[in-house]
Amino acid sequence: MPELPEVEVVRRGLERWVAGRTVAGTEVLHPRAVRRHPAGGEDFAARLQGRTIVAARRRGKYLWLPLGSEGESDPADADASILGHLGMSGQLLVQPESAPDEKHLRIRIRFTDSLDTELRFVDQRTFGGLSLHDNTPDGLPDVIAHIARDPLDPAFDDAAFLAALKLRRTTVKRALLDQSLISGVGNIYADEALWRARLHYERPTATLPRPRAAELLGHVRDVMNAALDAGGTSFDSLYVNVNGQSGYFDRSLDAYGREDEACHRCGTPIRRRPWMNRSSYFCPRCQRAPRAAS
Repeated sequence: MPELPEVEVVRRGLERWVAGRTVAGTEVLHPRAVRRHPAGGEDFAARLQGRTIVAARRRGKYLWLPLGSEGESDPADADASILGHLGMSGQLLVQPESAPDEKHLRIRIRFTDSLDTELRFVDQRTFGGLSLHDNTPDGLPDVIAHIARDPLDPAFDDAAFLAALKLRRTTVKRALLDQSLISGVGNIYADEALWRARLHYERPTATLPRPRAAELLGHVRDVMNAALDAGGTSFDSLYVNVNGQSGYFDRSLDAYGREDEACHRCGTPIRRRPWMNRSSYFCPRCQRAPRAAS
């Protein structure tokens, strides 16, 4: 699944190439692509007609395009948004109108201007989609109002996060993936931050001193910023920006996906363990397991 850095790379591309443009027409080419829009594809297309995409926004791994009336440019005036669910393989691409359709093209959005480019939603596995939602007074689509701010958000409250983390009766990796506590951290970047902090993924949060928790938060930010600089992490051709280019942070990973390879810090082989229908990668020497962990 795309995580915060991958989604932020897409958001920046949409802000550059789509914000400020008015919708001329929308084609829904596969019903599953709008399954989160209960009124269906025709309603989705009709409600987009003549609306202006005033910005591209993100909270954690959630991406949305606030909509204003034609000609509006202030996101604060947007009363609704297109919410993008990238799922396992969803791509939002800005393509020339003359470019051949992708094999798995699901939605096409054309614009009224003369730039001759369109926004395409492409999704091989059809787990993702687009939907329309009313905005809350804070400018978020109503269905994601419960999502916490992410650590790259200027308004993220470090002190409140550290206090809440201490009160959670859970393990540190579960806490990092709890979107109501901190958003945008997924499996890859949790493993990378924990490796940098020398913390085992099963370390109970209640045993984590505040300075160590603050250090971990710093590593979360560092690894995400490094991934942003590299354009995100791409393990296959599905994770791309709006121009179809893959990120390269996978070449710099220290833990995730490196089973049996030498730890970059101590040389011990990296281990992988099943974890919540996923995997956790860690160094057994640098990241000592708590006594209660198996």
